[in-house]
Amino acid sequence: MSIFKTAESVSPKHPDKICDQISDAILDAHLTEDPDARVAVDVAGGHGKVFVTGEVTSKAKNVDVAAIVKRLAGDVELIEHIAAQSPEIAQGVDIGGAGDQGIMVGYATNETEELLPLEFVLVRKLNQYLYKTWPYDGKTQVTTKDGKIVSIVASFQHAPQAELTANVLKWVKQESTAVASEDVALHVNPAGDWEVGGFDADAGLTGRKLIVDNYGPRIPIGGGAFSGKDPSKVDRSAAYMARKVAVDYLKAREAKEVFVYLAYAIGYDQPLEATVVIDGKEEIVEGYDLSPNGIIKALDLKRPMYEELARYGHFGYEQI
Repeated sequence: MSIFKTAESVSPKHPDKICDQISDAILDAHLTEDPDARVAVDVAGGHGKVFVTGEVTSKAKNVDVAAIVKRLAGDVELIEHIAAQSPEIAQGVDIGGAGDQGIMVGYATNETEELLPLEFVLVRKLNQYLYKTWPYDGKTQVTTKDGKIVSIVASFQHAPQAELTANVLKWVKQESTAVASEDVALHVNPAGDWEVGGFDADAGLTGRKLIVDNYGPRIPIGGGAFSGKDPSKVDRSAAYMARKVAVDYLKAREAKEVFVYLAYAIGYDQPLEATVVIDGKEEIVEGYDLSPNGIIKALDLKRPMYEELARYGHFGYEQI
């Protein structure tokens, strides 16, 4: 039976990704001065304005939000409204508890070197390849059938259709014949060439590209966003740990596919669920400290590294 699998990727200049990067750049700036900073920053932007809001409790003194916004979004009007973390939330985190409730899903598969779904790896590689020539707003989509590419969608700002098509075909030829079919259907700038993109064309919001940030649409996610959140927020840290656990079990058991499910309650330091599914068989996760503090220590999550992760998805790199 033939199976189609599709995933998309967006460039770092996509409006939502600009917002993700601003949120994480602000987090990185705080962590650089204060590794124990509590940060939860959201960004909304578009059409000449950027609104930065959220909660920050930090000893950092040199965080220049305006400079970060200008670097990533250009000359826009900044509206900034940041408050301290709620003391009622802080009291649960101060004793080592999770910063919120939530369900996090980790995943690993042996179908690629990155241990990520093939269609997800391919679409990200294509986006990165095209972005080198056109470092602007852009989106890609790849559909595979039985492990071979059967269709590609590519839309990039300032990219003439003929040139963009040639670059897409060049990338396809560079990929192994095992994953590139002889007749790939191309949809290149299918709505026509376009010059207006980014915040000039559309609004963006932190946390609106959750599937791109995780594993693509084939794999379920818990639902929490990553960007702008310090690692006391299990939305982020436990998702990273779930990925590590999935990779560890995949390698140790020589499995084809591993899912990990972690669930937490606010203020409580142990997961309410820690399930690993190895090639369809469920077990309890064992051998890990899954408390927020244990995760932070194991993965060294208090270092400033998050802006880079916000660009193209958070998994499949050395950091995570």
